[in-house]
Amino acid sequence: MILEVRTVEPFHKNGFVVGCERTHEAVLIDPGDEVDQLVEIIHERKLEIRHILLTHAHIDHITGVQTAKDKFNVPIYLHRDDLFLYESVVQQGAMFGIHAEALPPIDRFYDSSLIHFGDYEVCIHHTPGHCPGGVCLQIGKKGSADKHLFVGDTLFAGSIGRTDLPGGDYEILLRSITTVIFTLGNKAPVHPGHGPDTTIERERATNPFVTEYLASHDL
Repeated sequence: MILEVRTVEPFHKNGFVVGCERTHEAVLIDPGDEVDQLVEIIHERKLEIRHILLTHAHIDHITGVQTAKDKFNVPIYLHRDDLFLYESVVQQGAMFGIHAEALPPIDRFYDSSLIHFGDYEVCIHHTPGHCPGGVCLQIGKKGSADKHLFVGDTLFAGSIGRTDLPGGDYEILLRSITTVIFTLGNKAPVHPGHGPDTTIERERATNPFVTEYLASHDL
């Protein structure tokens, strides 16, 4: 797997490029303010972007969508339940004192179908709580048990996503983490939308929000 991540201020949000080492087909995940750096690495590594995949539609994860669409002209994917956030990007920007412009329309909404690029496939897992349409992107080679998880702002190393923004729900968030993400392989690498990588095994054992939730629900 080809995996590149870039992060810039002010949100320190991780944007990802995931590619197939054989075909050089790739996907672009959550293009934000770091999009120019991602575009540069895509060109340097001679990758062919096939899809733009959004884990959710908070402003820090979508500010680079227009640039990405202009550069690569490939489908933009989002969960339908986050469309209201995507379409209110201007208002989201105003909340943070940031100028934002309307974005290109979503081309496809996630469903149960797998998304393919090169030898790899993407399985979509709906993980609401941080926002209604949050998803986990489970990416790996076809037929392989070795999968990487791109979880957006649902789960972080030692923490969890905030739930005080529109559509957030603490109980639903913890349920998404423990009943969806935690079923996807104890050793699976987890790539959050902010901060360092982690694993399900580590978060299950040491994440204070998770351990408290599991104990209180006798899980």
